Amino acid sequence: MTKQIGIPAVVVPVLLSVVFVLCWSSGFLVAAVDVGAPVATLLTWRFAVVVLLLAVATGVVRRRRQHQPPRRDELGRHGLVGLFSQVGYVVPIYVSVGLGVSTGTTALIDAVQPLVVATLVGPVLGLRVRGAQWAGLAAGAVGVALVVSADLGSGTASWWAYLLPLVAMASLVAATLVERRHPSEASVVDTLLLHATVALVVIGGFALLTGQAVPPTTAVFWGTVAFVAVSPTLAAYGLYWYLVRRLGITVLNALLFCVAPTTAVAGALVFGEPLTPLTVAGLALCAAGVGVVITSEARGRRPCAVPARDLVS
Repeated sequence: MTKQIGIPAVVVPVLLSVVFVLCWSSGFLVAAVDVGAPVATLLTWRFAVVVLLLAVATGVVRRRRQHQPPRRDELGRHGLVGLFSQVGYVVPIYVSVGLGVSTGTTALIDAVQPLVVATLVGPVLGLRVRGAQWAGLAAGAVGVALVVSADLGSGTASWWAYLLPLVAMASLVAATLVERRHPSEASVVDTLLLHATVALVVIGGFALLTGQAVPPTTAVFWGTVAFVAVSPTLAAYGLYWYLVRRLGITVLNALLFCVAPTTAVAGALVFGEPLTPLTVAGLALCAAGVGVVITSEARGRRPCAVPARDLVS
């Protein structure tokens, strides 16, 4: 009975981690789809749909679990995290891909985020990163570089367009560190609703001021809106904050290393891009790096009571 009860505790995080990587990768791919509308139009309706769905979900969760809304003193911090993680991250990604930066190169630059977080996690959060974890992160970085190295120098975008993914990466790093420095007792659903609301206000306001709020009526546009609302937004970002609370920053960083190789594989399947030996080697290194980091994290944890705030999900 003990083993049977323990199996879901291992299987569920693994399955959620796989879903997280796939959904996060989809965000890079869908940014390359021509929906016949400006980026501001697509993102405005993306977050409008997300806010609507999350508002309904929040009401259901609060009734069933008797969750309380976020405290007033947390609203400003949630707003800042939402500004960084939604507006500061999503907008530069879409704009850079629209300017001609390839999805593989964008994913590569975004994959630098784990190394930045791992470097800052000690001085900012006061956490110790073990030597084995550094080795795993380094292996993952090399794997990512191998997978997307062919994309470097092959793009047609202006040089400054390549700075936009750096802005996106820095924004998500800032959001992660702010959230981890001041952990919230709010549920993931409440947190996402606040983040999406901030994004809708900022991006939707810009779209209204520039005359880009009216959407086209094509099936491609609304199909894309539905997809980006569910996969790279609700699923990917929801799992991002859920996993960073449950597994920790270091393990999540290892999972993020898998995004660029996954994007390269998906590009081969969807867009017919070549799957080279470098891609296979990079995938192997990423898998090895993730294994090292997760194993080290599991060994380093001591049996202890789960903090009350981690019971809120």
